[in-house]
Amino acid sequence: MSSRALIDHFFRHEYGRLVSTLSRRVGVEHLEAVEDAAQSALMAALETWTKSELPANPSAWLFRAAINELLGGLRKGARRRRILERLGPTSPTDPEPIPTLSGEMQDDLLRMLFVCCDDAIPQRSQLVLALKVLSGFDVREIALRLFTSEANVYKRLTRARARLRSRPLDLDALDSAQHAARLPAVLAILHLLFTEGYLSHHAEHAIRGELSDEAIRLATLLAAHPVGRRPETFALVALMHLHGARMDARVDAAGSLLLLEEQDRSRWDAAQVSEGLSWLAASSDGDVLSRYHVEAGIAAEHCLAPSFAETRWDRVVELYGLLRRIAPSEVHELNRAVAVAEWKSPAAGLRVLDALAPSPALAASYQWAAVQADLHRRAGRVEEAARHRAHALEAAPTPAVEALLRRRLGRD
Repeated sequence: MSSRALIDHFFRHEYGRLVSTLSRRVGVEHLEAVEDAAQSALMAALETWTKSELPANPSAWLFRAAINELLGGLRKGARRRRILERLGPTSPTDPEPIPTLSGEMQDDLLRMLFVCCDDAIPQRSQLVLALKVLSGFDVREIALRLFTSEANVYKRLTRARARLRSRPLDLDALDSAQHAARLPAVLAILHLLFTEGYLSHHAEHAIRGELSDEAIRLATLLAAHPVGRRPETFALVALMHLHGARMDARVDAAGSLLLLEEQDRSRWDAAQVSEGLSWLAASSDGDVLSRYHVEAGIAAEHCLAPSFAETRWDRVVELYGLLRRIAPSEVHELNRAVAVAEWKSPAAGLRVLDALAPSPALAASYQWAAVQADLHRRAGRVEEAARHRAHALEAAPTPAVEALLRRRLGRD
C-alpha cells in the first residue's frame, strides 16, 4: 500500500477509533478537545507521512501525536495533571514506547457507541453524535441520511456534547442493565453506518465499502459479546451480509451505480449470501421479531431470486406490510410502493403513494420524487413524470445518484 493510500485508509478508518481510545483514557467530558486532537494528529500524519517513511506502528504514532496535541491544548495545570493521572503508563512523558493499540481500539469504539447512546440524550441526537464523532460523517451527510436540516444537526450535536460534559461517564462504568437499554440505539447507529457505505451521500464516493465493512465488523463483535448476543443483533448482521454480498455488482466498470435489475448476479458473493442466511437462521431462535429480521427477509428474497423478473414480489410486499406494523416508516412505505408496482402495476404502486402523507423532509427528497417520476412514467402519465423527474434531479445529493436517475427516468 502506498504512503498516500495508507494515509487515506487512516483518515477513513482510524478517526473514530482514535477518538474512542482517547476518550476512554482522558474522559468523555473532554470529548471536544479529543476530537480536535484527533483531527490535528491526522493532519500531522498527512503532512509528515508523505514526506518521510511511514512509522513502524501508525496507530501508535497517531495516538502519541493526539495525546501531545491534547495536553498542549489543556494548558491549565489542574486539568493537565488530571489527564496525566488518567493516562497512567501510556503517557507520552514515559520513556517506554506506546504499545500497539489496534486490538484495544476495537473494544473502545463499541464502548464509546454505548456512551453516545445515553438515554438522557434524545435518540435522534444519539445518532447525530455517534455518526459525527465516531464515524467521521460531516453535517451534510448526517442531515441527508436522517432526513433533517443541517441546522437541526448542529443543534442536536451541540446539545448531545453538552450532555456528555455535564455528566461524564467512564467508558467501563456501564452495567448490564444500561447496556441492554442502549442496545437498540447502538444497533440503529450500526445500521445507518452500513447504509451510508452501501449508498453514500459523499460527493466523490457513491459506495464507501470501508464504512459497510466497519459496520459488519462492529456488529459481529457485538453479536459475540453477552451484551449483544440477541436475535435482533444476529438479524442485523444477516441484513448487512445479504446487502454486502451485492456490493461489488452495484457499480459497472466505469464506477457508475447500477439498478438491481441491471446487476450481473454472477458477481454477487455467494459465500457472503450464505453467511447472511446463516445469521438469519440464528436470529430466529426466540420470540423476538425486529425490523432487522424483516428487512433481512426482504434482502434474502432478492438474493435468492434467479432474476429480477423472477423475484417473489408478492412475498416482498407481504414483508413490507409486516414491517409497517412493527416499525412504521414512511421510507418503508415508499419501498412498499415500488414492490407493489413490480408485483401488480405502476398504477397500483401509485395508489400506495397516494395514501401516504410524506413529511416535508421526505417530500423534498430525491427518493420520493424519483419513485413518483418512475411510476408515473411507467403508467403513461407524462406530465406528472416530467415534473417529478425535474425535482429528483435537482435534489440528487451526488453526481453518481444524478447519473443513475437520468438513466432510470429517461430523457427530458
